[in-house]
Amino acid sequence: MSQFAYLFERFPSFGQTFCYREVAELDRQGVAPPIFGIRSPKDEPPQDWDMRIVERVHYLPDEKDLLEDARHASKKRKLNPEIVAALEEWGRRTDFLRLYQAVYVGVRLREMGIRHVHAHFAGMAARTAFWINEFFRISFSFTAHANDIFAPRNFEIGLDKLVEGARAIVTETDYAAQFLRERFADRADRVHRIYNGLDLGGFDRAHFSSTPPLIVAVGRLIPKKGFSDLIRACSLLAERGKSFQCEIIGEGPLEDELRARIDRLGLQGRVVLSGAKPQSQIRRRLSAANVFVLASVIDADGGMDNLPTVIMEAMATGLPVVSTDVGGIPEMVIQNETGFLVQPGDVESMADAIQKVISEQSLAATLGQAGYHCAQALFSIEKNVRELYALIK
Repeated sequence: MSQFAYLFERFPSFGQTFCYREVAELDRQGVAPPIFGIRSPKDEPPQDWDMRIVERVHYLPDEKDLLEDARHASKKRKLNPEIVAALEEWGRRTDFLRLYQAVYVGVRLREMGIRHVHAHFAGMAARTAFWINEFFRISFSFTAHANDIFAPRNFEIGLDKLVEGARAIVTETDYAAQFLRERFADRADRVHRIYNGLDLGGFDRAHFSSTPPLIVAVGRLIPKKGFSDLIRACSLLAERGKSFQCEIIGEGPLEDELRARIDRLGLQGRVVLSGAKPQSQIRRRLSAANVFVLASVIDADGGMDNLPTVIMEAMATGLPVVSTDVGGIPEMVIQNETGFLVQPGDVESMADAIQKVISEQSLAATLGQAGYHCAQALFSIEKNVRELYALIK
């Protein structure tokens, strides 16, 4: 019997492959905690998920059935008077469903004898875990990622209360850990930096033989990923007469805007938005590339990247990386060693860095090799998941 359970807002999800990898690696190590998903993933591109893991996910019912489940639990005397009073007092205030989700999951965790729950993101799942702890004295921890700590949304159970109530707070970079320790100094000892991990053996090595040179970028088509800046950098490369192809893999709300920019700059056929792809296809495109680029910026709400998984994947492939000095990215992309860093929004410097890498294959290979060794040292999923398990079990 596992000593803890997972609680996700949505699992497994194309945009959160790091969560799936964590669960899959625990499974490989012989640890199979119960998994609760508040929402079932919908309309996502097909992925290479292990169906044994997917079938373990217990998805929570919708609002009507949640409320009925709580009423039934109350009649069966599974809820103490304090829980019932809290549900009545909260009523239909903002985020009221988190309390009912906590009842649903908490009753089942108590029946299973589980005394700890771990959530990902300081969001819906962590707020539900907060109430599980309040109602059932089942401790909780959460992994904080990026926007959930750098630009948190305003909820009554906000980041401050989550940090106050959690047994442990995990985050992915030294940058984010320091951010949290400074903001919540009285809880600094609860903050732990554990890098996300990769199965490094699952990546083919880059061969740098694409003609013309291939630039690959991967990510949600959202403002903080800076794809508009990458397209503008490609326009500068084209003006300089450089031969290249650029493929941007991903989907998101900015797709039409980015396509219009590509057309406006006359980059049709040179810059391609290829949509979302399964991980197996992303790995193949990375191994075919000459450079990986992520032009991350800080968006209007303060949201920014922390430890982009796609950079880790590029490094595991042995690709040089061109990115920006945002969040924890400099902990991976070391200037002139594993790639090049530019300031967010500095399109000309980005074009210069890309040009240097695609023009000098020996330099690209040297940077990529250093990145590969860095990935081996920092991002072994076996080591990092074992460290997480020791913390939350």
